[in-house]
Amino acid sequence: MNIPFLSLTSQNNLVEAEIRAAFERVFQNKWYILGKEVSDFENAYAAFNNVQHCIGVGNGLDALCIALRVLEVGEGDEVIVPSNTFIATWLAVSQVRATIVPVEPDKDTYNLNPRLIEAAITPKTKVIIPVHLYGQACQMDAIMQIAHKHNLFVIEDNAQAQGSTYNNKLTGSFGHVNATSFYPTKNLGAYGDAGALTTNNPGLAQKASLLRNYGSERKYYNEVIGVNSRLDELQAAFLSVKLKYLNGWTTERQTIASAYTRQLNGIDGLILPASSPGSSHVYHLYVIRTAKRNELEQHLNNNGIGTGIHYPVPAHLQKAYEHLGYQKGDFPIAEELAETSLSLPLNPGMSSEEIEYVTKTIKKFYA
Repeated sequence: MNIPFLSLTSQNNLVEAEIRAAFERVFQNKWYILGKEVSDFENAYAAFNNVQHCIGVGNGLDALCIALRVLEVGEGDEVIVPSNTFIATWLAVSQVRATIVPVEPDKDTYNLNPRLIEAAITPKTKVIIPVHLYGQACQMDAIMQIAHKHNLFVIEDNAQAQGSTYNNKLTGSFGHVNATSFYPTKNLGAYGDAGALTTNNPGLAQKASLLRNYGSERKYYNEVIGVNSRLDELQAAFLSVKLKYLNGWTTERQTIASAYTRQLNGIDGLILPASSPGSSHVYHLYVIRTAKRNELEQHLNNNGIGTGIHYPVPAHLQKAYEHLGYQKGDFPIAEELAETSLSLPLNPGMSSEEIEYVTKTIKKFYA
């Protein structure tokens, strides 16, 4: 049996007719930048997240950068980020010339550990960026309480957790302004790069709208120094189609994850995903951990099962961040996760036979 790590076949088959119709609609409308398709998707995605405003941008990194800029974060400010995250979270802080302050994750959930945040706060701290990693909501009540106590802003990085909740409140609706990505592999993925910001603050929403469009609300009149990062009409039209299916796809992901957990439970030396109380998980990724990660990866690949490693080199050990002076051992939890984590195939449309083949193949490795 051949099971790819990522397959969009089932999703594409489901939406193909509607996607082709959306393309034809945009093509015939002859309006390709910041038109009705973008505004319709922004309204729909804001409603999905139970927020007042959504601002579509070019990609998830731009969403984070713009979120920091609307909060006027810059040189001399400190931003608390997870030590365990995709590097885009760090890159955004670098783009605005602020100082990165990494904080270790909870070893069980892989998300930013609220119990460690306050020790990292200084008079220069301005923002906390919790990342809802792999699809599980961070402990947002505790994070928001810390932010309120210290008069800090919160930017949620919601790229992997669209539709997840903490205490029944949706991720992307807690922070002052929040960022998400619609990269094609995401639970809600475009057919190219795309991203968005969400907020309940009309002033921040207006600033984000200005910044994404050259700092201009009216053509040739520029109020601030902005960028060109606009969700285009075609991707917005595609996302509007797929948004209608997101809850169903999420349910499929959770069903597959439950089957994995049930069938892999009890294997000595294999650590399965854990959820914190109140946090829902939409399983952008199903990440297992083992000291024999590389050997298990090879075993699965040899048996036709694709896998992923997220992320093999922690951000503080990347060459791009050598100038920060971090050494191996500085963030041991992030480093351990990098050395032991393995992502299993988890695609809507997976059959029970495929799931069972994956779990049986893992059991054979440990036999």
